[in-house]
Amino acid sequence: MLRLQFLSSPLTTQNPKLNLNRSSPTKRSALKFNPNISTNKKLSVKCRHSEHFEQQRFATTSPPNNSSLPSQTPGAGTFPTRYFVGHSIYKGKAALTVEPRAPEFTALDSGAFKITKEGFVLLQFAPAAGVRQYDWSRKQVFSLSVTEIGSLVCLGAKESCEFFHDPFKGKSEEGKVRKVLKVEPLPDGSGHFFNLSVQNKLVNVDESIYIPVTRAEYTVLVSAFNFLLPHLLGWQAFANSIKPEETTRVNNANSRYGGDFEWSR
Repeated sequence: MLRLQFLSSPLTTQNPKLNLNRSSPTKRSALKFNPNISTNKKLSVKCRHSEHFEQQRFATTSPPNNSSLPSQTPGAGTFPTRYFVGHSIYKGKAALTVEPRAPEFTALDSGAFKITKEGFVLLQFAPAAGVRQYDWSRKQVFSLSVTEIGSLVCLGAKESCEFFHDPFKGKSEEGKVRKVLKVEPLPDGSGHFFNLSVQNKLVNVDESIYIPVTRAEYTVLVSAFNFLLPHLLGWQAFANSIKPEETTRVNNANSRYGGDFEWSR
């Protein structure tokens, strides 16, 4: 609630529209002092619009920009804001969902962080269960490494590639689960087929799911992959941690590895 107080003088009380700067001397002399009029009269005005303005201020406050969000650089001292994103392609016989997975870092004794596992892109294939319905309980997954992503990025319109995964390679269950992802051009050159074959002897599953991806849809995937690669490698976290005043110190510290000799010749 806003409260305003005004002090009124005899002159403004008698004639509030009078402008002394432009009035003639005769009009000034015609004014008489009235002792009954208080020279220090208090007037109060209550304004209820202040409550409305206060509500409007909170209602129209814009969300914080990206610069005010907690830093996602490892070791920033605050928990990062997490975002779950993905891109899906729906067709008559199957659906394909593409989701990125962040790299993993380990804290060192010096307070720095070292990448221990590169990020990847998770592909999820789900067969159709009806018209615009998909059975995600039967989904099959395939994780694309950064190198495999690179193969898809540079894949030509008439080229194909194939990836083989054994999740238990080097373990006692090696060979019991086989995953093969084939990306082949469509016969009319309008895109690519994504075909995932999974043989899992542990749960007695032998399934093949394929989905056509148009040229436009494939272009969207390639654009997303190009953007993701530095993040999956952890290079984006490194770039965000660089400070100008530390550049000289870091270069001097790395000089013992001989990298600077190439540029100092």
